[in-house]
Amino acid sequence: MLVKVGCCGFAVKGGMKAYYGQFKLVEVQRTFYKLPRLSTAQRWRSEAPPDFEFTVKCWQAITHPPTSPTWRKAGLRVPEEAKDRYGFLRPTEENFRAWEETANICKALKARVCVVQCPPRFKYTPENVENVRAFFSSVDRHGLLVAWEPRADWREHLDAIRRLCSELDLIYVTDVLRHEDAIMVLGPVFYTRLHGLAPREFDYRYKYTDEDLRRLRAILRRVEAEGAEEAYVLFNNVHMADDARRFMEMMGL
Repeated sequence: MLVKVGCCGFAVKGGMKAYYGQFKLVEVQRTFYKLPRLSTAQRWRSEAPPDFEFTVKCWQAITHPPTSPTWRKAGLRVPEEAKDRYGFLRPTEENFRAWEETANICKALKARVCVVQCPPRFKYTPENVENVRAFFSSVDRHGLLVAWEPRADWREHLDAIRRLCSELDLIYVTDVLRHEDAIMVLGPVFYTRLHGLAPREFDYRYKYTDEDLRRLRAILRRVEAEGAEEAYVLFNNVHMADDARRFMEMMGL
């Protein structure tokens, strides 16, 4: 199995150029808050080594409603009458347009995977299940693999996640070190995002121990045994660059 390791963001002192010297994969985070200009994405691609891979975090306009703090952080504003037509994977013209704009950035970066992260407020409900089905069955994938990360109480409904991912050709994303029981391999590509280990669901200040990384290695062996041909491993914590480097050394990458 081909294992690809990187960080959620260019987490190396010295910026992108320094990052390219240490890793061959990054999950772009800026695209979640606000999409860059197309020319900016094209420049990022041209400045990266030919064998460097970008994955892209989907623009929040598709997943998060305008009342989310992340909208305010990004300085995004929409007319009052349009607020209920953004976010939560609603099958609306506004969300479809936001997807097309996101896909254009993916194309400029020659990204293969787009990560769609839903907010904790997007709970497992009949309405949200139908939103997932209607949205992903309607959009043009443009050749992209879609990696879907539901949160909140969705992990209590793994059978429903499995059905949706199988029906809609989605890659299920979870933190396998925190939720090993939720590992789901439905196709040749596996994708995990690691947010730290602690009583809180997300502990970004956590530093992974050697024991943690050995367990991660064992999990990937299980994933391979279940049929995965590629595994994307993205660290998303304060110490992500160091933890990712240590894991690459452990894997002999």
